[in-house]
Amino acid sequence: MTPVSGAAFVWISLIKILVVFSGLLTLIAFWTWVERRGAAWIQNRLGPNRVGPEGLFQPVADGLKNFIKEETLPPFSDRFLFVLAPMMAFTPALITFAVVPFASPLPTPWGLVNSAIADLPIGFLFILAISSLGVYGVVLAGWSSNNKYSLLGGLRGSAQMISYEVSMGLAAVAVLVLSGNITMNEIVARQQQSLWFVLPLFVAFMTFLIASFAETNRLPFDLPEAEAELIAGYHTEYSSMKFAMFYIAEYSNMVTASALLVTLFLGGWDIPFTAWDNTPPWTVLKFVATFAAFWAKVLFFMFGYVWVRWTLPRFRYDQLMDLGWKVLLPVALAYVMVVAVAVWALEALGVAFGVPYALALTAVSAVLGALLIWGLDHNRVIGGSASRQRARWRADAARAKGAA
Repeated sequence: MTPVSGAAFVWISLIKILVVFSGLLTLIAFWTWVERRGAAWIQNRLGPNRVGPEGLFQPVADGLKNFIKEETLPPFSDRFLFVLAPMMAFTPALITFAVVPFASPLPTPWGLVNSAIADLPIGFLFILAISSLGVYGVVLAGWSSNNKYSLLGGLRGSAQMISYEVSMGLAAVAVLVLSGNITMNEIVARQQQSLWFVLPLFVAFMTFLIASFAETNRLPFDLPEAEAELIAGYHTEYSSMKFAMFYIAEYSNMVTASALLVTLFLGGWDIPFTAWDNTPPWTVLKFVATFAAFWAKVLFFMFGYVWVRWTLPRFRYDQLMDLGWKVLLPVALAYVMVVAVAVWALEALGVAFGVPYALALTAVSAVLGALLIWGLDHNRVIGGSASRQRARWRADAARAKGAA
């Protein structure tokens, strides 16, 4: 079946835009309920349970509240930029999702319809370009509010997002080296031909995962909104729907980051342990099954965001920047070079791309990952309490000797 074209392509694209973005906004609204209930479960309390069964209508009540609340405008703020900033934070997160394929192609009477809204040949470059625009909303919100707490939050947010964006991009470069393509559908297809890239590119996966937490301003990287220090950071002065748009932007970034992790490292819409969904003929059943597989993986990562938020404490700002520039960036740079050399060596040896090829890279990543964890651990976890106690004894003995 040939891809849809002509007038049908325009109409189907408009329908995809309406359906996908409406579905995303519905998921975002529902996920605020999931996060609050998840936090209550972790903290051994109830959470929202009054509005609707099990509190399911609480997001509707919150949305209605934001619609009818009073709009405030600080007297000495830059009005135009103050209103523009929430839209600049909200829009890139949604637009980035447009190039992510979330299911196998769908056969229709007019032709084959790709699941991505825009199946761009430069899909990955589009993601890097558009996702980097979100920082402007954060900076403008902090600066235009004419509030010292907002300004500090905006400066922190811009430094953090720029710092971790470099590591995230380098981690994704390893995917491009292995896949040999920057089209999102082709990256999924290459994983279907071998193994999901989470195994042969494990270090890149962990780097991308950590950087995605920082890029979405989620704990333990929520320094731009640190309530104990900056009230609410860059959106301190916002209220009503402008305030809600920052929350929608944060959850949109969560969905997009999770979708990118799934597409780049977990096979995208590929169903594990079967090749049934990998090749034509494309059917409605394959579309539904791959759609369910993709979103199951995405929701797994989104629950991880919730779990980490209510489990780990916040970093200090110097720790956050040290992790970004002194750890993740050198690791990402070195790993790209290692992957490039490993790919060159495998091709020089005549190993065809497939499962043996991926297993060889998995062995390399396993060794590098173990060395990295051992190097960063400093006997805090791997050595256990006995090693820490011995280290304290040695330090006490050295101090006693020096005093003597």
